[in-house]
Amino acid sequence: MRIGYLGLGNMGQPMAGKLLDAGHELWVHDISEDAMRPLLERQARRAASAKQLADSCDTVIVALPTLETFRRALSGPDGLLAGKALKTLVNTCTVGGRFIAEVETQCAATDVTVIDIPISGGVAGAKAGTLAMMVSGNPARIAELMPVFQSWGKTIVVAGDRPGPAQTMKLANNMLCAVALVATSEAMTMSGKAGIAPDAMLEILNNGTGRNFATTHIFPDAILPGSFDFGATLEILMKDVDLAIAQGEELGVPMWVSQAARLVLKHGVFQGRAQQDMSRVVEIIEDGTRK
Repeated sequence: MRIGYLGLGNMGQPMAGKLLDAGHELWVHDISEDAMRPLLERQARRAASAKQLADSCDTVIVALPTLETFRRALSGPDGLLAGKALKTLVNTCTVGGRFIAEVETQCAATDVTVIDIPISGGVAGAKAGTLAMMVSGNPARIAELMPVFQSWGKTIVVAGDRPGPAQTMKLANNMLCAVALVATSEAMTMSGKAGIAPDAMLEILNNGTGRNFATTHIFPDAILPGSFDFGATLEILMKDVDLAIAQGEELGVPMWVSQAARLVLKHGVFQGRAQQDMSRVVEIIEDGTRK
């Protein structure tokens, strides 16, 4: 299958690489030459713009960091919707239900089908091909694209037959990830102040009721070694929590715990940490212990 890939960041590059592994013809576009180079060296083809990508491929996968970047890539004379070949837009971004509805409306005007498939599992999962995916959209098109999705991971949950429900699933997941990271950072800082070794604390957490993604992956892989390289920025996590709270409030759900976690993340942004790895949330908590 000929596939276009727009956005080759921390997640997009390894996910695009999995498509080459599976034998697909891949066209790529990114503003960073360095991001494209590893794929071009593997015989991916370069597109000079989003429009050229959509002129060359009837299926284009989008993996962009912000809603505004997505908007710019979609419309305008050099945007995806100006392309002549595009028939299916596959969104892997966490953008929320309201935004994906906006995208669907724009795409419908040019007879482009939107398949919404936000992903979970981080950079490590993208590299290993073990991502979890939630997908919603046209059932027939999802079935046709299933071999593509299976190159990214085995867990693929169909959330609905239109774009939107997959975003709700992803926001709920990321909201829990953020809350767990903040709470685990507090627990680990508290135990450290009490003189408990971090590896000992993690051992009991991971074999007790406190086990979560932060205790099994973020702390042992990125925080305790001091690498702080989980692969997503605090700004990205902040965006997802904002979207999750907005979605919950729109549905009439009180988002008390999520709002508390957001206050911690906002404090980190005010400290100038927006572009730092999200694993540095623990440093926000640690900073609060200093007098």
